[in-house]
Amino acid sequence: MDPGKIKMSGGGEKLEDVIGRSEGKELPEFEDGAFVVESRLKRRKLVGYKFLHKILPENVTRHPIRESVRSIVIVGQNDFDCQEWVEEPTLLVTRFEYANLYHTVTDWYSAYMSSRVTGLPNRPHLVFVDGHCKTQLEETWKALFSSLRFAKNFTGPVCFRHAIFSPLGYETPFFRGLSEEINCRGVSAHDLQQNPDIHKTARVSEFGEMIRAAFGFPVNRHHADKAASGHNVLFVRREDYLAHPRHEGKVESRLTNEQHVFDSLQSWASDHLKCKVNLINGLLAHMPMKEQIRAIQDASVVIGAHGAGLTHMVSATPNTVILEIIGCEFERPHFQLIAQWKGLEYHAIYLDGSYANPQAVILRLNKIMKSLGC
Repeated sequence: MDPGKIKMSGGGEKLEDVIGRSEGKELPEFEDGAFVVESRLKRRKLVGYKFLHKILPENVTRHPIRESVRSIVIVGQNDFDCQEWVEEPTLLVTRFEYANLYHTVTDWYSAYMSSRVTGLPNRPHLVFVDGHCKTQLEETWKALFSSLRFAKNFTGPVCFRHAIFSPLGYETPFFRGLSEEINCRGVSAHDLQQNPDIHKTARVSEFGEMIRAAFGFPVNRHHADKAASGHNVLFVRREDYLAHPRHEGKVESRLTNEQHVFDSLQSWASDHLKCKVNLINGLLAHMPMKEQIRAIQDASVVIGAHGAGLTHMVSATPNTVILEIIGCEFERPHFQLIAQWKGLEYHAIYLDGSYANPQAVILRLNKIMKSLGC
């Protein structure tokens, strides 16, 4: 890879230092020879247009994986220039919406699956082939993989013994499932091994276990552990935060009376006599990722308005129950599908607008708690 033939910003800067920078400057443009492969064959492009279009159709306007493959040139030994060698397997990842948790999870999952399908025995190294600035989600990238660098960190041509182009997050089941039917349900790897079924998947559960393990949490926790000290009900909140250089720091409200609903649930929890219920104020956006994961894995029930924070359910333990509050403008199956592929019990409250009747939420939550023996 020759970073001098990839046009984009350096990447990895502090957000405050690049306020106002356009997205176009952060996404890569590749010259021919940005990537080269050594061979005894005559110098030529690695793939032709027809083959490339067949393997990577032009269903995304700006497809950096297709463009990077298009740029690959076969060269002889004399033209194979290396200033640095990377011996260990390395994932090459290009991100679009890198600051949003939902879209970042699709990138994590794509990188995870790339490692699995290529049979890598250990956590690979990772290179961002984009010029995005830092976000707090970067700490999870670093936890999940052996090392992290930006393509522009290299000062000259770098050679990889084993490079893997990770698919775009838009091409994972998390995103494609919104428009395509993916007919499978989640189950544990142990259960699937004992009872093979092509309509069941353990991949999303394994993915969540990988995230928990990366932060030092056990992967075999179950519902019984949670009930011992009372049931945690995690209310995932939507918070204002500065996401990227073009963001104003304000999030769109999905539940106009969110605070009222939370206060009502808090009152209900304090008066719940049959068992102890701990209502957790899920202000996740300003918590370190390890604490966010802890809050998810300790929850018996995760409740919240439709929003990226609910994507954390990929790290939920078995038997966690999901209750999503869905406004009329956000009737999308993002989190219902993740729950399905995780094998989690899922409930939804559909609103006529963006206002939720607190008593209706309490009634639904009370039924869920009764099903948990509470």
